[in-house]
Amino acid sequence: MQGFGREVILGVGGGIAAYKSCDLLRRLRDLGFGVTVVPTPSSLNFVGSATWEALSGRKVTTEVFESVEEVRHISLAKNSQFIIIAPATADLIARITAGRADDLLTNVILASDSPVLIVPAMHPEMWNDAATKANVKTLRQRGYHVMDPDVGALTSGDVGQGRFPETSRILEEFSAITDVQSDLRGKKVLVTAGGTREAIDPVRYIGNLSSGKQGYAVARSALTRGAEVTLISANSNLPDIQGVKMIKVENAHQMLKALEDEFSHSDILVMSAAVADARPLQLAESKIRKSEFTNIALIENPDLLQTISARKAHQVIVGFAAETSENLHAAQEKMTAKGADILYLNDVSGGDIFNSETTHGFILAQGKEPLKVAETTKDTLAHQLLDEALLQLG
Repeated sequence: MQGFGREVILGVGGGIAAYKSCDLLRRLRDLGFGVTVVPTPSSLNFVGSATWEALSGRKVTTEVFESVEEVRHISLAKNSQFIIIAPATADLIARITAGRADDLLTNVILASDSPVLIVPAMHPEMWNDAATKANVKTLRQRGYHVMDPDVGALTSGDVGQGRFPETSRILEEFSAITDVQSDLRGKKVLVTAGGTREAIDPVRYIGNLSSGKQGYAVARSALTRGAEVTLISANSNLPDIQGVKMIKVENAHQMLKALEDEFSHSDILVMSAAVADARPLQLAESKIRKSEFTNIALIENPDLLQTISARKAHQVIVGFAAETSENLHAAQEKMTAKGADILYLNDVSGGDIFNSETTHGFILAQGKEPLKVAETTKDTLAHQLLDEALLQLG
């Protein structure tokens, strides 16, 4: 891993482990990164500003109202490519999760769209508390990289999970972010996620079980690899991803309109949304009475993948096929007929894949043998699909 002059914000929380970040700062500078330290006010009780300024060679401030003429929280956010928060206390994690902006560090985090690595350090009881667990889960869903603390002896004399990780482990985690992050830099990735709904009347609709988790995983993964990401989301309950352009839609026609607006200036399109094949011929203006609810006349929706593929210029298109069997021959034919370059076939016959954190199936690519994907996380699959798309993009 080499910094090549790239800029890192090193946020320091108010915990006893703050002194260990001095070594992290030194190692980052040795690797060629420019580092600006942004401590929380309480962290200065452990390591003072003079130490951070001496080690970084840069001015250190903790509040928004210092160096007002710089609009410092914005300038720092714009000029940095990565943020590391080490140590991150339970309080700091809670404030980031809540979107608080009560010191310079939390303002910078809100203003930045750079990848964020959070390195927790706290007592095991605090790490295992339900509130902290929920906050960590939320941050990971938003695309933050949150490490697990080490297990070991703590300042309190207790032993457990909560110890600040060794510098080498932090750098290993950071390396995975920085090295992967650069390969989609300058690329624009467009993703669809969730499931469309076609209204029958004001209270009923035709829908499906898609949660949007796979599409959101692709969007997060592309973002961490440096892409400019747009996510067209249909009826998902997942939180918005910081740094991703979010477009919310309800039905197939709205999704098609968003795709038509965004596709021409995209490099990779990943069509993971479950789109309704048909919609009611007529939308009832009032709720249909039960006694009148005998049959519904349907009309076919446009095939979004096929429609957009016909407009393809340089783009690589990834399609999805949720089937109740693993018919590879039929999937190959579908990929060709619909103009996709890559197709992910997953067997949904058991129904357990919906709203799940894992997936399994086959990756099909033009001119290649199908690649079997054993049970894996949706995040891992996201990277596999982006890897293949990048290869085809050239």
